[in-house]
Parts: sequence; structure tokens; C-alpha cells
Amino acid sequence: MLFRNRFLLLLALAALLAFVSLSLQFFHLIPLSAASKNGVSSKSRKRIMPAPVTEPPVMDPVYEALLYCNTPSVAERSMEGHAPHHFRLVSVHVLIRHGDRYPLYAIPRTKRPEIDCTLVANRKPYHPKLEAFVSHMARGSGASFESPLHSLPLYPSHPLCEMGELTQTGVVQHLQNGQLLRDIYLKKHKLLPSEWSEDHLYLETTGKSRTLQSGLALLYGFLPDFDWTKVFFRHQPSALFCSGSCYCPVRNQYLEKEQRRQYLLRLKNSQLERTYGEMAKVVDVPTKQLRAANPIDSLLCHFCHNVSFPCTRSGCIDMEHFKVLRTHQLEDERERREKKLYLGYALLGAHPILNQTISRMQRAAEGREEEIFALYSAHDVTLSPVLSALGLTGARFPRFAARLIFELWQDREKPSEHFVRILYNGMDVTFHTSFCQDHHKRPHKPMCPLENLVHFVRRDMFAALGSGSTNYYDACHKEEF
Repeated sequence: MLFRNRFLLLLALAALLAFVSLSLQFFHLIPLSAASKNGVSSKSRKRIMPAPVTEPPVMDPVYEALLYCNTPSVAERSMEGHAPHHFRLVSVHVLIRHGDRYPLYAIPRTKRPEIDCTLVANRKPYHPKLEAFVSHMARGSGASFESPLHSLPLYPSHPLCEMGELTQTGVVQHLQNGQLLRDIYLKKHKLLPSEWSEDHLYLETTGKSRTLQSGLALLYGFLPDFDWTKVFFRHQPSALFCSGSCYCPVRNQYLEKEQRRQYLLRLKNSQLERTYGEMAKVVDVPTKQLRAANPIDSLLCHFCHNVSFPCTRSGCIDMEHFKVLRTHQLEDERERREKKLYLGYALLGAHPILNQTISRMQRAAEGREEEIFALYSAHDVTLSPVLSALGLTGARFPRFAARLIFELWQDREKPSEHFVRILYNGMDVTFHTSFCQDHHKRPHKPMCPLENLVHFVRRDMFAALGSGSTNYYDACHKEEF
């Protein structure tokens, strides 16, 4: 009997020790594996840089750069398509930034980063539809594209990327975006009929190959092996998607004042000036020439593709230089949000595309089943003013392959009522917008009424300018500015 009691006691003690050990591992109080001689575990030794799992407590330029790169990895969790069961999805309007691209600028007297812009199946990042995408694009040379889009290549194909060219990473980013939207909007919500036609889509892109190719990659992920005869991409000459409403003198005056603010902020940053001087010595050019070459654009490409920063006989541009330049970018974005100059530019710059969007939403709400899926393939300078105009002050600067989505929903219990949701990179930001910040306090209406967005675009955007104007034309030509 005594032996049995001792055995049970020892068994209970062993179970307790096992529980404590597992608990300590769960809360990371002891390491999961033994460290190597240099203090780095065998599993983590291969990592050059940790993945951005949790957001750091203070601004970290490296973490922010990783988010900006948006390198495809695991499947993304998103909030698109979430609504109470009695709501019906009516239309979806997608505004994207093109995917990862080769730099637009070259650092003087350095070798260009060697990045292959052909699409290769056995090279990362990869997508299961990559080969099929290339094959389908090869059959689309006679498809309908508004001039001058028909002269652009439908997918990247240079062994050494050309300036500004979409990379394989950029293609995969938007194949993933398209597949994600397909799973939600087509498979779950049946947004498009099985026999959809050209009338159901509205596709528009700027005249750059990277935006056309990004739009095609997303469209292929969304509608695999689509019928080319049902697709028509419209050309948008302006990055603001302002069509025939681009002439706006007051908007340009806001932009000039905003650029002046940027210049003054740079002059105040002595560390930035020292860094430019050090980098200029490395490449043996005047500091002014290096600054004009916008080196951060090229360095971000090196960073995103894990390519070493440039070196010369005089030394190397290094991570500390990169951090200083990237930190200044982040500080500029923070100050820009705090000042009203950019907001004025954003309100006038974003109005045309927002006005187009609500017009399509209103037609869909009236029951017209055309242009119920709209795709605008654009740039960071397109998304950024739209985010600011909507009042999304906490939104990060548009990363590669960023997406901003407007969803229109109908309440089946009250069919005359329509609502909108705004999503940025999969996050529901509806109640962070300036036109719907307080609406979440009304639990009986879980979404933002469509009329809130309509009133904002048609009336409140002009009131926010404080100019007394009541329409876009008057706000753009106000002489007292």
C-alpha cells in the first residue's frame, strides 16, 4: 500500500513538472531548442532578418520597409466580404497599387541590381497559376485595349529588369490578390453571374506596363482563363484618375506648398544631410547629384530582393545609411498627416475617382447590373491622396500591391437601404473614415449607409477645404487661395 501511494505521488509530481515545462516554453521563458556555440539556434541561424510578426513599440524603419516590400508568403487573412447573413453584396470597386517593380532611378556610378524580370516557375516567389498566367497572356495580343495600352507588353519578360518594370514578385502579389478576391466575391458571394459579360466589368489603368500587368495579374487570379473577348482595359492618362476633370489650379497650389514643406523638413534634418554626404563620397559624385537620383528608391529594391547594397572602391552604402533615409521618409509621412496642406491637395486630387465610384454604386443600388466589379490599376500617388481624403490618417503609405476596396451591400430585410464598407489591405477601416467615424455607435446598423459616402463626396469634401465652395469646379478655381 505504501509503495502504491509513493508511485502515485511520483506520477503526479512528474505530470506537474511536465506541465510547468510546457508552460514555460509556451510563454517563451526558456528556449525551445539548445543554442549553438555562438548563441544562435540552428533554426534561426539561416535568417538574415526576422519576419515582421508583431509591430514594434516604436517606429522601426526596417520593420516598415519589410511591410512596404510585401513579399508574398503565407495566405493573407482578410475582412473582405464579411457581413450579416441578411445582407447581399451588390458591387465591388477595387483600387490597387502596382506590384513590386524595378527602381525608377539609378544610383550614379554603381552597378544596377541584377534582378531577373522573366517569369520562372522554379524561382521564388511562386504561384500555382504563374505558368498558366504567362500562357494566357501570350494569347491576348489581339485583345481589346484602349490606345496606347495595346502597345504595352502583357507580362514582364527581360532577363535584366528594365527601369520601372514589374518583377515576378509583383506578378505573384497580384495573382494572390486576385485569387483571394475570387474566393470571397465569386465563390462565396456569387458577385458575377456564371455567364458574365464585358458589361459587368470596369477595368482602367494608367499607361505604364507595370500597372497594366498588375491589373491583368489580379484579373487572372480573379477570373482564371477569362475570355479575352469579354475584357476591355481603358487607358487613364492621369495618375489621379481625373479623366476630363484634371485641370485644377488650386490643387496644384496645394501641391506646391506641400513640396515646400518637404524641402524645409529635409533642411532641418542634419543627420540626413550627413548621410547623403557620406553616400556621395562612396559613389564619388556631388551630394546634390546623389540626392537628385533619389537613392532610397533603388535601395528599397536592394532591400526587398535581399541584394547587397552598392559598393565602390571608396566603400559601401550600408544598412545605417538606408535606415536614416527610410526614417526620414517615415517622419515626412507623419508630418504630412499633421499638416493641412496635403489634405487640401488630397481632397481635390481624390474627388474625381471617388465621384466616379459613388456614381457606379448608385447605379448598382438602382438595380442596374453593369460595372458591378470595377478595377483601377494605379500608383502610390493615386492611393495616397484617396486615403487622406477619406480621413484614414492612420493608414500606412501604400505598399507594393496595396489594395483599397469599396463594397456596396443591400439589406435584404429592407431592400431600399444600401450600405458601404471600406477595406485597406484586408482590414475593415470603414469606421475610421471621416464620413462614418461615429456610425459604429449605432448597433442596429452594422455598416455605413451609402448616403454618408455620397454626401461626403458631393458636399462635405468641399466644406473640409474651408473655401466656401460647393462643387469641384469652384473649389479648383477659387481665386482667394
